[in-house]
Amino acid sequence: MLQSMTGFGKSESVVNNKKVSVELRSLNSKFIDLSLKMPSLYKSKDVVIRSILSEALKRGKIELTLHYDSIESEPNHFLNKSIIKDYYNSFESISKELALKNADKIDFLQQIMKMPDVLKTEKKELSEDEWLVIEDLIKKASEDLIAFRKNEGKALEVDVMGHIESIATLLKKCNDYEEERIETVKTRLNKNLSTLHSQDNFNENRFEQELIYYLEKFDFSEEKVRLTKHLDHFTETVKDSALHGKKLGFIVQEIGREINTLGSKANHFEIQKIVVQMKDSLEKIKEQVLNIL
Repeated sequence: MLQSMTGFGKSESVVNNKKVSVELRSLNSKFIDLSLKMPSLYKSKDVVIRSILSEALKRGKIELTLHYDSIESEPNHFLNKSIIKDYYNSFESISKELALKNADKIDFLQQIMKMPDVLKTEKKELSEDEWLVIEDLIKKASEDLIAFRKNEGKALEVDVMGHIESIATLLKKCNDYEEERIETVKTRLNKNLSTLHSQDNFNENRFEQELIYYLEKFDFSEEKVRLTKHLDHFTETVKDSALHGKKLGFIVQEIGREINTLGSKANHFEIQKIVVQMKDSLEKIKEQVLNIL
């Protein structure tokens, strides 16, 4: 079964008076490309989170957004009273030494609040219990994203297999013009052979070379066989349960090579029209394969 690299997953839970939400978004990429957006509280688990996502999602441009809303207000900013007292005493002492009149205590406080270290921030640590909940949320969001990918993969499979079947049908259609093509080739070959025989300096070696050249140039039976095998290989790979996005890309290259050779050897207008239709279907397959995991 195919999986798309495009997907979305989400999970939520409540822990330590916080409503925590994890969202995952995925786009196509040749490799795993992770981007993590989360509060500083969870930064210590950056490497662990990347490892979890890499193991679960394999490939793609992945963006994780982890955020929380506090259910109950928990202030983590406090006034440093000892520092404030020291500043105040210093201001008051200076005002006395300088014999400043009308020294306003309110003015003192306004200036003190602008001084360094007056406001103290309490640094919160991530508890083990909270981390276990976060880890579980990340795994659940990954599973949700994988389910999304599989669902998208079904639509991708229908699309690419439709184009593969179209190429196979067009290949069989070439047989309708094979007899006419062979007659055209025979006529051209006989004409060239007659020209050679009529020459006074007829060279038997030249004759054999010319014959081999035309046989190789116009015979595309091997290309038809190889193209059929590549189409079958593509179908078998799609039906495989493993993730073969890159492998499908290589098979598509081989299919394209055989179609191009078929076109160059066709020497028949209707067959060349069929080859153009094959190329059109192949381009659509290439576009979709880029998004297959």
